[in-house]
Amino acid sequence: MTRINTNVPSLVAQNRLQSSNNDLQTALTRLSTGLRINSGSDDPAGLIASEALRSEITSLGKAVSNTRRASQIISTADSALGQVSNLLNDVRGLVVEAANTGALSNEEIAANQLQIDSSLEAINRIAQTTTFQGRKLLDGGLDFLTKAGTNFNKISNLQIDQANLGPNGSLNVSVSVTAAAEQATVSIANIPDATPAAKSAGSLDLSRTVTAANSAGSLEFTQANAQTEATSGTITLANAGDFTLTTKAGGAFEGAAGEGLDIIVQTVGSGTPSSIDSSVSGEVTITLEEGKTLAAIATELSGNTDFDFASVAAVNVDNTDVVASGSESLTGGADASTSTATIDITADATGAAGDIGLVFTKTSGATTSASINGSGDIEVIVDDSGTTTLEEIRAAIDGISGYSAAITNGDTIPVGDYDNTTAAPTITAPTGGADAATLTSSISLTATTNGATANGATITFSKVDGTTTPTAVVDGSGNITITVDDDTDVAVADIVNAINTEGTYVAEADAGDTLTTFNGSTDTDSTTAFADGGLATGGLAKDVVFELLGKSGSEVFNVSAGTGIDDLITQINLVKDATGVTATKDGTSLVLTSSEYGSDAIVDLRVIQEETGGTFETSIGAGARDTGADIKAKINGVDANGKGNELSINTSTLDVAITVEAGSSDSVDFTITGGGALFQLGSDVVSNQQARIGIGSVGSARLGGTSGKLFQLGSGEAASLTNDPNKAAQIVTEAIDQVTSIRGRLGAFQSTTLESNLVSLNETMANLQEAESSIRDADFAQESANLTRAQILVQSGTNVLSLANQNPQNVLSLLR
Repeated sequence: MTRINTNVPSLVAQNRLQSSNNDLQTALTRLSTGLRINSGSDDPAGLIASEALRSEITSLGKAVSNTRRASQIISTADSALGQVSNLLNDVRGLVVEAANTGALSNEEIAANQLQIDSSLEAINRIAQTTTFQGRKLLDGGLDFLTKAGTNFNKISNLQIDQANLGPNGSLNVSVSVTAAAEQATVSIANIPDATPAAKSAGSLDLSRTVTAANSAGSLEFTQANAQTEATSGTITLANAGDFTLTTKAGGAFEGAAGEGLDIIVQTVGSGTPSSIDSSVSGEVTITLEEGKTLAAIATELSGNTDFDFASVAAVNVDNTDVVASGSESLTGGADASTSTATIDITADATGAAGDIGLVFTKTSGATTSASINGSGDIEVIVDDSGTTTLEEIRAAIDGISGYSAAITNGDTIPVGDYDNTTAAPTITAPTGGADAATLTSSISLTATTNGATANGATITFSKVDGTTTPTAVVDGSGNITITVDDDTDVAVADIVNAINTEGTYVAEADAGDTLTTFNGSTDTDSTTAFADGGLATGGLAKDVVFELLGKSGSEVFNVSAGTGIDDLITQINLVKDATGVTATKDGTSLVLTSSEYGSDAIVDLRVIQEETGGTFETSIGAGARDTGADIKAKINGVDANGKGNELSINTSTLDVAITVEAGSSDSVDFTITGGGALFQLGSDVVSNQQARIGIGSVGSARLGGTSGKLFQLGSGEAASLTNDPNKAAQIVTEAIDQVTSIRGRLGAFQSTTLESNLVSLNETMANLQEAESSIRDADFAQESANLTRAQILVQSGTNVLSLANQNPQNVLSLLR
């Protein structure tokens, strides 16, 4: 090479050296980062695949984290539910113990009730306080929400365990019932009603009509009247002047004896003493001596024991001083007496309600008044001093609503004002009020033995004057004659006693009778002849021993011939809780029906012993057996599992259990509108990589079943230990089953869904990480060899470039 402008070998050496340097840089980068692909230029397709794998790995990592978080939430809820389950078991033990009432005192049962109350409070507290990062788990907040549709009232105990609501956030649920659940039924035909033996019975009915009456009472005032003497008043003579004549106390004409005596005055000549003569009946004759003054004559006559002649006139008497018969008389004479006045108080309306008390009160300074006091009595109040007119008292009483008052004061000497300082008036409280009524007494008469012998026998009630004591006589045909007085009150008890003493019949008065005495002149009577006696008929033809088996257990019955269908039903139903079989009747057929529905329901009747021709053997032979049928339905087109009246399905989109109304064949629709706990379990946010489960409330108001709710076990509630321990046991059993079901469902979700999902996610993530590593990570053995090769080539290229750069210098040798 003799050209110097272009050193081709140098250029070649430079290119090779640049390539070796690039290879060296690439090897150093990969060895320092550990990655084969550090930029898109390293491997565009590989980078795309690697980034996609990295995205999936990141999502899977979060899915693993979500799954672990979900498992922690379920574990937290399960732990709390375990404590609730323990409390419910304790409650059940307390209920069973308290049912032993024959051995436990009331105090011990009350102590058990207090423990149950505390347990209910603890259950409610757990339901409200069980949280995970501030979110309550057992208060019902994580339960599904539903919207009622067609016939939604036909279902109960709706339990939605899991539902995929999809992008719309809701799920329509349609329940189409194709066959209703059935009970097991066995019938025994031709069991007629039993007619028990009966005694002939008749009756004697007595009645009295009571007329309505007003209540009446009174205040009675009395007044003591002193004796008064009869007097003439002033008699004026023609000449001599005035005088008065008055009877003397203690004399023959004292008091009322002198009343009305005719006064005759005559004169006599001087020298004949003046006198008073009362020998003529109804007259008193005064003889005056002429020539003397009336004053003097008064002195002369002062010794008269019957009359007092009084005058101060000083004019002498002459023959003109006379008084003819019929002109003057003695008046105002009265014996000592007591006057009475009454204030009569009458209720305005008839009826016993008017019978109340009456009180007379004296209070210092009081104004006369009357009112109904706090005790419901009429209270009259007057001052304790001075006097009060009877009219004031009457007016006060008359002012009381419902009562009227009137004064009766008609004695010769009327009663004056009431002296408030004297004794209170005589009080008669208002009584005698009566409501219009009919008092009755019904005396039943019953034969002493069963049978129809006395049927048709009559009862005769005779009222005979002079019958001092009621009597009863029975003739040979069983007819009874009862005799009482015709116009005096006879005690009903004495009539009953007379019948019982005779002995053929037993008499008894009704406990509710209102008539206690009978009067033949005013009261009425009626009789009913004896009837309805007879011997026992109907019922089972023969004695029978049979065993009845139901789902709950079995019972053996030993029933006598003649037992009617109603008594048989009563016996069977007394133990229906122990057998699970209920007895009813359809005409003369005994119908035995299982309490429950479904294929587990059973009625198995086995005749253990019965004579030929017995009712059971004739109807069912040695026995009969029947089982119920489960409900058949589709839920959202999927055949549901039927158990009794309960339906359930468990698909990828819906896990639900429903209890349908007993025997119902109606279709039901409803919509799940939200709720539930949503867990993202996959790497993609799509519905098939999510799980939504419902966790219902475990508060005492939500735990329980068809028998009732748990809160009803509290003090004073319907299923408390003192009210209904049997119902309490049923409720707590259903609550235990409910909590156990929740725990089992959550445990299954945790073990089969979450744990398996966690394993699957980890394995998938490991495989993706391995794939991503194989694409993106550097192979250190290969890259180390590449580094060594690149280093050698760089050193070699450098040396070669140095030699190539020296080649042009060889041209100089040509110029020497």
